[in-house]
Amino acid sequence: MLAAAGVGNGDEVIVPAFGNIEVAEAVTLVGATPVFADIDPATYCLDPAAVQAVVTPHTAAVVVVHRFGRPADVAGLHEVGQRHGLLVLEQGESEAPYTEVAQRRERAAYLDRRLRGVRTPESAGGHTYQQYVVRVPGNGRPDRDAFARAVRARGVACGVPVKTPVHRMPGLRRDMCLPETERAAGETLSLPVDASLTKREMHRIVSVCNALGGLLQPAF
Repeated sequence: MLAAAGVGNGDEVIVPAFGNIEVAEAVTLVGATPVFADIDPATYCLDPAAVQAVVTPHTAAVVVVHRFGRPADVAGLHEVGQRHGLLVLEQGESEAPYTEVAQRRERAAYLDRRLRGVRTPESAGGHTYQQYVVRVPGNGRPDRDAFARAVRARGVACGVPVKTPVHRMPGLRRDMCLPETERAAGETLSLPVDASLTKREMHRIVSVCNALGGLLQPAF
């Protein structure tokens, strides 16, 4: 899409650093320079205000990436694009059948009501819960990685969505601070929310996480 739009040498393309490296690599493949902007901590997608802050006369495009089934603020990002004459491209996520999405939302609602000691996702219209992502704040007690190891040791699968932000990776490293991106990379953990999960499995997720979450400081 970038090549078809004529984006190339000398151009800058604003992309998120929270996520996979492939988007930034696609920018470099057409000869353009990826410029990283910070995320909205609720959606984990590009924050329009952060995008606005890194626009330069060389900016040609913005690549919007939706995360975990939560849509980005597309309207806000298009507004920034229109203000500066930028191409705004969207990278969506794989779509699931309506019945599967409905079951994931049902399980996510169950977790929202019962989980303690971790920050549950902010609910929003249109969330399909491709992943159910909670926060385990690092506070000198069990941090996210220790929490994940303990959860797995008790038989509950979990994952770290983004281990290293792209602006900290070799070859694309930038001397810049993206506070929300870096905080999310250090705190986020995905828990099972698959449509196939049984009530017993859901109960186990809650009981394990709540037992461990009690070790966290109550105020965060």
